[in-house]
Amino acid sequence: MQSYFNQIANFLTSQLSGEEVLTMGFSGEDSDFVRFNQSKVRQAGYVQQRYLELDLISGSRHAASVLTLSGVEEEDRSRATETVESLRKLVPDLPEDPHLLYATQVCSGEQTGDNTLPDSGDAVERILAGGAGRDLVGIYSAGAVYSGFANSLGQRNWFSAYSFNFDWSFYLRADKAVKSSYAGFEWDADVFAGKIDRAGEQLTALERDPRSIEPGRYRVYMTPVAVNDFIGLVGWGGYGLKAHRTKQTVLIRMMEEGASLSPKVTIVENTKEGVAPNFQGQGFLKPDQVALISAGALQDCLVSPRSAREYGVPTNGANDMEAPESLDMAVGDLPQEEVLARLDTGVYISNVWYLNFSDRPACRITGMTRFASFWVEGGRIAAPLDVMRFDETLYRAFGENLVGLTREREVILEAGTYGSRDTGSGRIPGALIEDFNFNL
Repeated sequence: MQSYFNQIANFLTSQLSGEEVLTMGFSGEDSDFVRFNQSKVRQAGYVQQRYLELDLISGSRHAASVLTLSGVEEEDRSRATETVESLRKLVPDLPEDPHLLYATQVCSGEQTGDNTLPDSGDAVERILAGGAGRDLVGIYSAGAVYSGFANSLGQRNWFSAYSFNFDWSFYLRADKAVKSSYAGFEWDADVFAGKIDRAGEQLTALERDPRSIEPGRYRVYMTPVAVNDFIGLVGWGGYGLKAHRTKQTVLIRMMEEGASLSPKVTIVENTKEGVAPNFQGQGFLKPDQVALISAGALQDCLVSPRSAREYGVPTNGANDMEAPESLDMAVGDLPQEEVLARLDTGVYISNVWYLNFSDRPACRITGMTRFASFWVEGGRIAAPLDVMRFDETLYRAFGENLVGLTREREVILEAGTYGSRDTGSGRIPGALIEDFNFNL
C-alpha cells in the first residue's frame, strides 16, 4: 500500500509544470466489522477503502479535491491526472489565501505499527463465550488504518496502526443496560474476562429497584470512559492557539486569571502512543507529545499551520480544528480495587452523554448520566440510579474537589466508523470527586 501511494505520488509530481506545488494525502483501512445482538452474530463484513486528497498550489492560491482509489494503477493514475488538470484550471480564478502554509523543508519518514491483533474469528468466539446466557449487543471492529503524505518537493511520510475496538452492552430491558468497551492493540484474555465479570455484576445490580435522589452535591466516582467524555469536551476550543488569541477558549480563566486545576491533573497530546498519524495534511510533523496542562497549570497550545501563519509562530502539527487526537491524562494513586470503598457513599457514574457547555467562559459542563449508574452506600452498590443531569465546572470537578485519580488507566479508542474508522484515542484514569453538582 505504501509503495502504491508513492508510485502515484511520483507519477503526479512528474506532471507538474512551472512553480506548481502539489501536496498529496492518503487515507485507508482494511477492517473487519462484526455486529452482535442477543449474544449472536447478526452481521459480519470486511471494508477496504483508499482515498487520495490532492491540493494544487500556485503561489498563494490553491485548490483541493478528494478521490477514491480503486487499486488499479492505470485507472487511478488516469483519474488523478484528470483531477489535477481540473484543479489547474480552477486555481487562477481563486483569491489568494493569506494563511496558506505548507511544509517546504523535506522531512520524510515512516511509522509502521506491529500487527499483534487476534484473528477476528478467535475474537468473535471469545465475545460469544463472554455473552453466553446474556443479551450482549455491540460491534467489533479491527484491522489496519493507513495514512500517507507526499509532496512534489520530495517529502514522503507513511503511517500504519493495527487496533481493535469492541463497543458493547449487556442489555436488561427497556432503557436498562450496562455499557462497556474493550480496545487496544493486543487481546488480553484476562482483561476482557475482568470486563465481562464487572459488567455481569453491574447487570445483576441493575435488576434491583431503581432509586431517585434529590438534586444536590454528592461524592462521585467517574469511570475512565466518563472522564474521557468530560475532559474530552474541553478539546472543543480549549487548547487551540486561535481560540486563545481570539479569547474564545473555554480555558479563558486559566489564560487570563491564573485559574488552575488540581496539581494531580496533567494532560498531554500523546501522538507517540496514539493511533493517529504523526504528520498532518500540509506535511508538518507532530512532536511525540505536547503538554497541554501540567500539574494543574495551563501549558502549550495546539497550533495548526494556518494559525501559525496568521500569528507568526511555529506550528506543532495540530489539525485544522486544533483539537487533541491522542489525549493522555496522567494517573494518580487510587487503586482501582478500592474505588467503591473510597467512594463510600455517593454516585458511581459509568457513562455520560448529551454533554455541552452551559457557560463557556466558566468552563461549566452540563450532561446526563447514562446506562448503569449506581447509588453506593458503605462502599457497596445499593441500587441503580434513575437518570440525572449534572452541571459542573472543570475547575471544581478537576480542581478543588478532585479527591484522586486511579493508578490504572484505560485505553479508549473512538468507536466512530462514519465514513471510516476514527483514529482518536485516549489513555484515561478514573476520578473520585467530591461535592459534584446534580441539578435535575
